[in-house]
Amino acid sequence: MKKNNKAWLYLLPAIAFLGVFMIYPLVDVLVYSFEEGFNFASQTFSGVGIYNFQYVLRDPYFLQALKNTFILVVITVPISTGFALLVSLALNSISKFKELFQTVYFLPYVTNTLAVGIVFMVLFKKTAYSEGLINLLITFFGGSSVDFIDGPYWAKMLVLCIYTIWIVLPFKVLILTSALASVNQDYYNAAKIDGTSKWRIFTKITLPMISPMIFYLVITGFIGAFKAYSDAVALFGVDLNAAGMNTMVGYVYDMLYGNSGGYPSYASAAALILFAIVLTITCINLLVSRKKA
Repeated sequence: MKKNNKAWLYLLPAIAFLGVFMIYPLVDVLVYSFEEGFNFASQTFSGVGIYNFQYVLRDPYFLQALKNTFILVVITVPISTGFALLVSLALNSISKFKELFQTVYFLPYVTNTLAVGIVFMVLFKKTAYSEGLINLLITFFGGSSVDFIDGPYWAKMLVLCIYTIWIVLPFKVLILTSALASVNQDYYNAAKIDGTSKWRIFTKITLPMISPMIFYLVITGFIGAFKAYSDAVALFGVDLNAAGMNTMVGYVYDMLYGNSGGYPSYASAAALILFAIVLTITCINLLVSRKKA
């Protein structure tokens, strides 16, 4: 009994921290989301219901943010995971300078997000003085220049997807490289003795052995892509609604602090919708990984 009390005493600071900074805000968000006509200044509301959710689901800014987020998730998660696997396999196959290349690939992960965004703006943005490096390459090969930052929607989404893949790639390469290094070499040696082809070794040994890490990266990739916001700000500025490139997290922030700020009830409703979407997709991924991994 004394040991149990002592253990709870040790856990008390962590429990208090989680209660104040996680449990209470979650409860507060849930309460705000059902308070209709909430006035932030007077802390009063006119009723309780689901109007906030109805308003958010009809808001064109939210629907645009939802569309942008889903496109970002669908494109960046599989491409970044697949590309990271290819890079990891290449790194795992070399012996000289392996650590150096791993360090080089990991550098973007420890680089400030906004700094990377500035670099991408230099590469893609058209200005009065420069077409941007990418446009110079396009025109060199006979194409017409495109304004990737202030131009058509598809061009801006393309830049955002490339930027997101670039940002998340180092972490995935690190995880997959470690997973490949942990595979028992006896399996490979036995396969080589039997004359097994490289493709069959990859599909029958490598992929099954690292599949838990792949599913882990897919799940965390989905969660991370749904929380995207700073990436879009780094490329298109803080007024993402005007650029048509807002995300769901950006919409929640705007409802609280942006140009349309001062509506915590709408922000809370949008946050709960985002939570429901992420939870559903995560549960589906977990069920699939339990059967396939």
